[in-house]
Amino acid sequence: MKQYENMIARQRMWMLYLLALLILGAGFTPYLRIFLGLLLGTVISFYNLWILQKKIYDLGEAVVKKQTTRGLGTVARFAAVALSVILALRFEDYFNIIAVIIGLMTSYIVILIDFMVSRFKD
Repeated sequence: MKQYENMIARQRMWMLYLLALLILGAGFTPYLRIFLGLLLGTVISFYNLWILQKKIYDLGEAVVKKQTTRGLGTVARFAAVALSVILALRFEDYFNIIAVIIGLMTSYIVILIDFMVSRFKD
């Protein structure tokens, strides 16, 4: 379980670094709409990553204790994505919808890169 906790910490750290980079991009570049869209999508993606990691941890604990669990929070994650898309469509002057969609995928990219880096280290 310690290896899983280390993986969670690494993924959250990289997401926070990415969020900081996007904030700097929104503050210091002329592409405000794009960076705000990426920022919105990445924040929701980070929230979804946090929910998924928490649910997987709970699932692992339930398997060890031979109990049942509810689910992996799919409805909550879809609702967060729907909310971000609705916000981007409602406030098109501030958010680029394509950037929001790309931002929603960032946690999966971080997971993939973390997996590849950890496999090459081992």
